[in-house]
Amino acid sequence: MFGMNRQKFIFGSLLGLGTAIAVPTYFLSTSKNEQSNSAKSEPDQLDIGLIKEFVISGHSDLKLVKEMLNEHPNLINAAYDWGNGDYEQAIEGAIHMGNKEIANYLMTQGARPNIFAFTMLSMTDLVKSIIETYPELLFARGPHGLTLLHHAQVGESKELESYFLQKGLTKRMIKN
Repeated sequence: MFGMNRQKFIFGSLLGLGTAIAVPTYFLSTSKNEQSNSAKSEPDQLDIGLIKEFVISGHSDLKLVKEMLNEHPNLINAAYDWGNGDYEQAIEGAIHMGNKEIANYLMTQGARPNIFAFTMLSMTDLVKSIIETYPELLFARGPHGLTLLHHAQVGESKELESYFLQKGLTKRMIKN
């Protein structure tokens, strides 16, 4: 009557049902495989305790800094969060302590210096050029709220200390 016999109807129904089950199953399994493959291709994260130890050693222990970098080269730019967004890298620990030897060593190993490092290392012309170009950086806060004035003082840069004072920076630390 409708131009379809019972055998064609059953075959068509089974084919449609099979497709309805097979297609979503295929896409779900493909998606899971892609997710597990992409998760496997992401690098492992550094241990937070290891990062903290490295940042602390950056303040004053050159021997430990060298040992840790030798074993874990990716620590070079790792930052530790002391809380409330107070991030610090090993180089920043060295610079706010006035430790030029560690700061210079870390830079030779690829650490990324910033205006606080340039200040502590008495790179006067460079720092003045940055401040003249971006005057709002005069009141920038480094780790722990330490200012450029603090970094000039621990780096014994009298010229930058005078420059910052003349520009109106009088605080060594600015808290949130």
